Amino acid sequence: MQNVTLSVQGMSCNHCVLTVSGAVYKLGATATVDLASGSVAVLFDPNKLSQEAIQAAIEEHGYDVTGFKASII
Repeated sequence: MQNVTLSVQGMSCNHCVLTVSGAVYKLGATATVDLASGSVAVLFDPNKLSQEAIQAAIEEHGYDVTGFKASII
């Protein structure tokens, strides 16, 4: 499994949390959104899903992914 923390701009409310979490969940991953820091921690299987696909899914909903930090679990 891989864990990546994305910096995401444009999130400001619970609707944003649900939208971003739902977009990531549809890809087969889990997301923890932190509005205060503007970050999204995503846990996923890199053999089934790419970081680029996760980023694209979030950006499709109008948010800007501005950076990331990855680690393998």
